[in-house]
Amino acid sequence: MPGRHGEARTINAQCTCLMALIWDVVGAIRQCSRSACRQSAVATLTYVYAESTAVLGPLATYAEPHAYDLCSQHAESLTVPRGWEVLRLAMPTTPQEPGPDDLLALANAVREAASAPTETPARQSHAQMEPPAGAEGTRRGHLRILREPS
Repeated sequence: MPGRHGEARTINAQCTCLMALIWDVVGAIRQCSRSACRQSAVATLTYVYAESTAVLGPLATYAEPHAYDLCSQHAESLTVPRGWEVLRLAMPTTPQEPGPDDLLALANAVREAASAPTETPARQSHAQMEPPAGAEGTRRGHLRILREPS
């Protein structure tokens, strides 16, 4: 079945694109930044080096490269170096539900991925390559074209 492999690749690319959109739309899907932890992130940790302060607050809307997303367990057990302060911002008591705009964007993305064509064009067989006209010159380099015996 020659089309199956290409079809699977197309569906995989659509799913990857859809998951990226879901991660952008619904921020609560982000995972804890701690290694080997697969819990959902609920808080964001940032450092203010100039003031020797670690700021722990609600999960940021977007993932930032200089911030760490933490699950509830790691957020509660946070420790900082000696001489540093921890500023704990008020955390929401319940996880924030996606708003209507978020859900509409997600539904539209699912519809778009489902309606996208999944067929890939069949590979075309390439014509046998012929050396360009005038290739039989007097200059002989270290590379040569070898003709197949017929």
